[in-house]
Amino acid sequence: MEHDGQLELYTAVAVRLKEAHTRVRALQVPEGVRMALTRKLLVITAAAKHDLAGAARRLDRFIADLDEGRFPEEEG
Repeated sequence: MEHDGQLELYTAVAVRLKEAHTRVRALQVPEGVRMALTRKLLVITAAAKHDLAGAARRLDRFIADLDEGRFPEEEG
């Protein structure tokens, strides 16, 4: 039973990560900002392999930041 919940969470996180990557690619921001956002998504993706629930929480915060227009500083 618990395995089904994990599978559903994994599927939900995977779909949301894909949507987040699409949103980041579509943003009209400097390339350095896009790189920083993409790097954050890659970190969340890597975390999902070891801590799915934690990665889901991090993804929630990431998407909330996107929705609010809060972006990281541009990378050099």
